[in-house]
Amino acid sequence: MIALPRLSRTTDAWLACALGAALLLLSTTAQAIPLLPPDSPVDATLSGSLDLETYFIDQPAPGLLFTDDDTYLEPRLSLMLDLQWGPHWSAFVQARVDRGFDPGVTSDGDIRLDEYAIRWSPWGNSMVNVQVGKFASVFGNWIPRHLSTQNPFVTAPAPYENVFGITDAAVPLSRQAFLGRKTQADKKRDWLTQIWGPSYAHGASLSGRLDQFEYAFEIKSNALSSRPSAWEAREVEWDQPTVTGRLGWKPDPAFALGISGSTGAYLLEAADATLPPGSDRDDFKQDTVGIDLRYSIRHFELWSELIFTRFEVPGVGDADLASFYVEGRYKITPSLYAALRWNQQWFDEIPDGRGGSPSWDRDLYRIDLALGYRFAHNLQGKVQYSYGHEPGLNANRSHLIATQITWTF
Repeated sequence: MIALPRLSRTTDAWLACALGAALLLLSTTAQAIPLLPPDSPVDATLSGSLDLETYFIDQPAPGLLFTDDDTYLEPRLSLMLDLQWGPHWSAFVQARVDRGFDPGVTSDGDIRLDEYAIRWSPWGNSMVNVQVGKFASVFGNWIPRHLSTQNPFVTAPAPYENVFGITDAAVPLSRQAFLGRKTQADKKRDWLTQIWGPSYAHGASLSGRLDQFEYAFEIKSNALSSRPSAWEAREVEWDQPTVTGRLGWKPDPAFALGISGSTGAYLLEAADATLPPGSDRDDFKQDTVGIDLRYSIRHFELWSELIFTRFEVPGVGDADLASFYVEGRYKITPSLYAALRWNQQWFDEIPDGRGGSPSWDRDLYRIDLALGYRFAHNLQGKVQYSYGHEPGLNANRSHLIATQITWTF
């Protein structure tokens, strides 16, 4: 760990301006760096990005923002090493320096290897690929475009960042205690999301493309909802793996349709002591299915996902929820685009043991608006406004303004 100072709002503003100016000066000359001579049997290329994000927050902070500050600055350096030797073998490593995987999760600096994997393509084409390591999940259509260079927004869709009252380190003391969580403020260090960002867990995958059809299957050490700390090598366990798959149909470059599914235990080893007698973690699974769609025509692109999840909660039963988002991006000019995303999340009812059947968490709707501008081929900026609403006791209405500058090389 390296220490990064906590910055005041004034310092944040000056640092943002200074880094923005530096990125503008660098944008015309930066490019990927070859690391080995051209005649080497191995191709090795280093590329990366520098992101500078600023959040102006209406507390409590929404999504996976871990801060009590009204203004928060998140710098992030990402380095990607790509290796290729021959037509059959390749590997990649992605390292990051920032203030934690999710903004504000730590006040100190953090250096991590978020991804590393080796890939074998036995026929030297996209028909079959076998991959082993630590890498993003194959679920859905947002994860393949979650990086800042591909995401039209600064934040993720609601299924990938909204926390709710499911815990992985301990089970509820009672049904009433579980239902009471929805009246509390979000406990982001204890609660889970439906899918935690790109889900960089360890495992192996088999993927490929056959004419118009795509397939991808993986076995991972953790469930889709697992938090980043559970993805680390020191936390990897293989006694309760998660299996995830996606089948896709892409008849032409403008249209793609996919269906995904995942099943696996979501509780961590720390929860063992709190499980009901005679049970183990594998008795309580997270089952998730999703349908994803992509469509483009001329200057307009549309993406959407509908995701259903069931958590089997000890002492409670099945806790079901459904999430939906649809987002569109329109290129106003070759350099300027506008984007709109609608998010919703619904929570099913659970009998409370007293004759009632309340929903087990608060439904959510959120709208995200964004503008993006490409200043140069490797320098872009975004600004996003979001409004989210959760009804009920202690109703949460949140406003968020986020900016992002990304320089790539």
